[in-house]
Amino acid sequence: MSLLEVDDVVVQFGGVTAVNHATFTADAGQITGLIGPNGAGKTTCFNVISGLQRPTKGHVRFDGRDVTRTPVHRRSKRGMGRTFQRLEAFGSLTVRDNVRVALDIHRGLLAGFKPAQSDIDALLERVGIAEYADDRADSIPTGTARLLELARCLAGDPQLLLLDEPSSGLDETETDAFGELLRDLASEGRGVLMVEHDMDLVMSVCDTIRVLDFGEVIAVGGPALIRNDARVQQAYLGYSDVDEDGGHDHTAVLPAVAEEVKA
Repeated sequence: MSLLEVDDVVVQFGGVTAVNHATFTADAGQITGLIGPNGAGKTTCFNVISGLQRPTKGHVRFDGRDVTRTPVHRRSKRGMGRTFQRLEAFGSLTVRDNVRVALDIHRGLLAGFKPAQSDIDALLERVGIAEYADDRADSIPTGTARLLELARCLAGDPQLLLLDEPSSGLDETETDAFGELLRDLASEGRGVLMVEHDMDLVMSVCDTIRVLDFGEVIAVGGPALIRNDARVQQAYLGYSDVDEDGGHDHTAVLPAVAEEVKA
């Protein structure tokens, strides 16, 4: 049984279908990529999974339970954590105090016992932003703020991490370190479901990739399979890379996809 099961989910806004009978899973101990062109329905899927959007049809199961109608805070208590495409840090607080607030919230009735400084600093160290601990959150670089969101998410010790464009704003060296962090988190038995536009990162860390286009899952598989899938090329580039002999030349597909998505 998968940690997360999205079963035949449909989301409609008036006459617009944002998610079209999407079915996919995410497993514990693995990194799953959810990719697709802008407007494909990725963030809407995340909103359904995390409880911010009720589906028009379909079900979401987490750790064996149907959570389709479960409120956001209860999903969080059961072990679901999420970061957002739009940064949500408390700008007037320091980086350390942002994590302190997250720990207080997740500890609930135990919040009266203030979290130890070592607990907070350990989370900052883990995501690689300890040097920014005393800086205001609204003064740090965008990439660092993304990692701050991850640290706050980890404060709840989630079983499932839902990461929405987590590498945005990171440079190449920081992205490599972030990839290693994701592998470490998965090795602890956590499930990671990631919406990401950095195709190099996706292809290097994901065990399974699921591709959305117009709200529909059009391809599922490992990085090699997705890289060479004509439907994925069509979705991203508007054509599949087929040569005159009917064969495929995929040598330039990944860079082209990455540039198209970031545009």
